[in-house]
Amino acid sequence: MLKIIKILVATTLLFVPLATQAEEIGSVDTVFKFIGPDHKIVVEAFDDPDVKNVTCYLSRAKTGGIKGGLGLAEDTADAAISCQQVGSIELTDKIKKGDKKGQIVFQKRTSLVFKKLQVVRFYDVNRNALVYLTYSDKMIDGSPKNAISAVPIMPWKVVEN
Repeated sequence: MLKIIKILVATTLLFVPLATQAEEIGSVDTVFKFIGPDHKIVVEAFDDPDVKNVTCYLSRAKTGGIKGGLGLAEDTADAAISCQQVGSIELTDKIKKGDKKGQIVFQKRTSLVFKKLQVVRFYDVNRNALVYLTYSDKMIDGSPKNAISAVPIMPWKVVEN
């Protein structure tokens, strides 16, 4: 039994994302639970780790109850994203190449082991814009639920008082 627990813990650690961490901005309760935390929608913010001055805001469902409180529940695939330019943007050559599969910029585990919410960045060369896609995947069967946000790269002027 101890060996099985060690294997489970090691497997779980393999799926812990190494990508950017999000800062929780706030949350709202959606379903009251008598025991354990309520179901809620959480709003988080994270900065693109490769593009300075782009911040994304992500809202996602978080399951409550006993399983949710213990970290054993599987969150639904519902999420929304909005990304903004918050300063001058300079793209690296790697990003300018515009990988058609995109680059993962954020991951969050949404079940004990096999499901995660991801944000992938694409560069639209023709429109000089960054496009952020959020979706949920599972080892066997992912969800088609998704949301996108586009950030047109614009000149940034600093206003002096």
